[in-house]
Amino acid sequence: MERWSIEAQLTQLPITDCSKGIGARYLDEEVWLPMSWSLPIFRIAGIQLRIHITFLLLIAWLAFGYYAEGGSAVALGRVLFVLLLFVCVVLHEFGHAIAAKNFGINTPDITLLPIGGVARLQRMPDEPRQELIIALAGPLVNVVIAFTLFAVVGWRGLAAQAAMGGPDLLAQLLVINVVLVLFNLLPAFPMDGGRVLRALLATRLSYTRATQIAASIGQGCAFIFGFIGLFGNPLLLFIALFVYMGASQEAALAQLKDISRSFPVSSAMVREFHSLPQNATLQEAVDALLATSQHDFPVIDESGAVAGVLTRHDLIAALRKHDPQIRVADVMRRDIPTVTTGTRFEEAFRIMQECNCPVVPVLDGMKRLVGLLTPENVTELMMVHSAMPQRRAA
Repeated sequence: MERWSIEAQLTQLPITDCSKGIGARYLDEEVWLPMSWSLPIFRIAGIQLRIHITFLLLIAWLAFGYYAEGGSAVALGRVLFVLLLFVCVVLHEFGHAIAAKNFGINTPDITLLPIGGVARLQRMPDEPRQELIIALAGPLVNVVIAFTLFAVVGWRGLAAQAAMGGPDLLAQLLVINVVLVLFNLLPAFPMDGGRVLRALLATRLSYTRATQIAASIGQGCAFIFGFIGLFGNPLLLFIALFVYMGASQEAALAQLKDISRSFPVSSAMVREFHSLPQNATLQEAVDALLATSQHDFPVIDESGAVAGVLTRHDLIAALRKHDPQIRVADVMRRDIPTVTTGTRFEEAFRIMQECNCPVVPVLDGMKRLVGLLTPENVTELMMVHSAMPQRRAA
């Protein structure tokens, strides 16, 4: 799959593909499982592979259950199968990441969750053709894996697996990869098939309209999954909830992208804010945090220029490690980009996505700090814009 938190606020809405559970997503999206609970494993080609703590709990739970059922040999075999399955999921996500890289879209990390994998793409593709290729790249990896396993197992191995239900690990992996391909290519968000459908529709319709159609189909599939789950597999109820949420948030993100083309940054920026001088202490930053509703503070140098931003997260982390009297300049983020009041909101939103910034300083034509762009502003702009047509109609 592919992937607005309220603390990523609208910078992270889930956009996921479901074969793996969650799939490729964008930085402007977030899954509801806290990503801070994930542990880094290793880095491949600049992509950090992470494992969520709940995934480790899943492995432990499965091992205990299978051990109680059939002993250590059965537990080892079934846990090995689950691990190999998630290797296929990771390769699926790398398929998305490699395809996105060809269009200049980086993937900061891939996270393994109990319901699959999440490849966090830096931004959304610019053209329908690009999205089509990125969406198909993941399932294509599973197709290649399936054909490779079939070359090893052959028809006889599959027939034996079907007839005897035997413990042929490779045959089981072959079957599950075929299932992943078919499930992912269902033409419904947030699966890869929904993205393929949206990309094809976007060649004839507007991006927003194409997304609305694909999202509606995704929500329809969610109701079908949920209805079937009521009479059989409870897991389908969970999948139905996931698919419905993913489709709804994908539609909201497309609406935001459509709205963002119509406004300059000055329409949505915070005009009343508190800034900190470079020589301010962490204690002074704490006082400002408690005395205002701000979470993140621009830091100004002696000339009045923006030197960086002190986020609430960095402030709390610094208080745990340092004396409250050290300067904010020693712990602030210096890599925060800036925009101007005349920057189109769409461009500013893209910048916010790519840097994964909690706040972006807004400068006027004289390079003076005149405002802040935050995820809360993005959310409020969407709410106001959505309400106004209804008020006019009333």
